[in-house]
Amino acid sequence: MKLINDAHFEEYKVKPEAVAKAPGRFHLIGEQSWFFKNKTLSMAVNLPVYVALSKRDDNNLRFYFKQINEHKKGMLSSLKYKKEDRWANACKSVVFGYISGGYQLTGFDLTIYSDILPSAGFGITTAIKVATLLALKSLFNIECSDAELLQVLERGNKKNLHIENYLSDNYSALYSKKGNLLITDYSKNTWDYAPFDFPDKKVFLIDTKVPRVSIWDESSIFEPENALLLGDLREKKPNVYGGWQYINNITDINEVLENLSEDTQRKLKSVIREHKDLLDAKTALDTGDFFKFARSINHSHETMRDMFNVSCPEIDWILKRVNELEPNLELVTNPVTCGRITGKGFGRCMFAIMRTSDVENFKAKLNEFERIFGFHPECYEVEPSDGACLVKD
Repeated sequence: MKLINDAHFEEYKVKPEAVAKAPGRFHLIGEQSWFFKNKTLSMAVNLPVYVALSKRDDNNLRFYFKQINEHKKGMLSSLKYKKEDRWANACKSVVFGYISGGYQLTGFDLTIYSDILPSAGFGITTAIKVATLLALKSLFNIECSDAELLQVLERGNKKNLHIENYLSDNYSALYSKKGNLLITDYSKNTWDYAPFDFPDKKVFLIDTKVPRVSIWDESSIFEPENALLLGDLREKKPNVYGGWQYINNITDINEVLENLSEDTQRKLKSVIREHKDLLDAKTALDTGDFFKFARSINHSHETMRDMFNVSCPEIDWILKRVNELEPNLELVTNPVTCGRITGKGFGRCMFAIMRTSDVENFKAKLNEFERIFGFHPECYEVEPSDGACLVKD
């Protein structure tokens, strides 16, 4: 709290009147399957973004990002997306979301404090939006429900930034709970908790610094016809989490998808596999079965690598080293570690979960990675975190 207060005062010579924080985040399984009304498993993490606000006596907007010492300007009457405004566009989109919904705002000064930059991924841009959302609500005494707050984010994303509004991003930033993962169900637009109760495990987010993967165009399968075909492959199962699953008869699946290109068939089958992996992971989390959970995560990465072709040799190298942390081959079917590529569009980031006793060995492997590939990875130890909140003195 003191750091964000000091940064705001140093920049604007006034104390902040409202401060909010929101967690970073990564998705473990299913981030690419929202279009098909599937589910996403996410972890909000203790990489917080702080946003501080104070009112101005005009309609001007001033934005300041402490860690990069960068300043941006705006006006309430001009909130158009500008490429050169970079991170400030996230803040402006929230302002747009409020104003376009009929809420009254005046000018303000805003400070962002985050040790992790948006370029790293890890949900930092969403955290900026959500922290700004709550801070503005407090600063201007806005009365609105949670549903209306979500609509503010949606308007900002779709109408101002002209990007998709991912519920899993918003839900995990707003509603996550320490010690739990969060599941977004896109078929119902709801969220739910799954306990992450593995006290002997450590979770790491790794920014490999490898140039981002650009060979996968996720929109290539986002066609209404494909959604209808996958809908035909669903079957109701009252005893299954969420009430349904995809059929597992490969002959029936091939028959439904037979008129599609081979590439599209492969990608749609991966969506089916991802949903199964998520259901298995949910069962494993509920029962505290790390072996089954790890198998689900590792299988999901195999799907991304082999069926979506979105991994890269460098990330695969690290994940192979993660799996080798347990040299006992008899435990291959009951893995004590797991990991996967992660990120929208799948960039250079991954996560790994391992035993506490394996941490030093893992970090040694990252040093070896740097010597072999020439990239200097950033590694962050994280844990499941609470969602966004106002910060008081």
